[in-house]
Amino acid sequence: MAIKRSGVEEARRSLPALLEQASRGQPSLVTKHGRDYAAIVPPHYLEGRKGGPSLTSLRGSGKGLWGRSVKRAIERIRQEWE
Repeated sequence: MAIKRSGVEEARRSLPALLEQASRGQPSLVTKHGRDYAAIVPPHYLEGRKGGPSLTSLRGSGKGLWGRSVKRAIERIRQEWE
């Protein structure tokens, strides 16, 4: 089934119908100046989604990047700019 596309004004006027379609599992795209702008989707489309990887998962991933001493590496960089 093709996803229904509506311009912003048309979507504004027919929002209740678009929401009803979404509740029945049919997504809709809202366009602005011919480009996809927003989506009205059923809630199950968003279940289990996260914004992206957690920054805490990157902790320690740069170990050794600056050599043995981060402090000395920063001092060397600062001296280059003096």
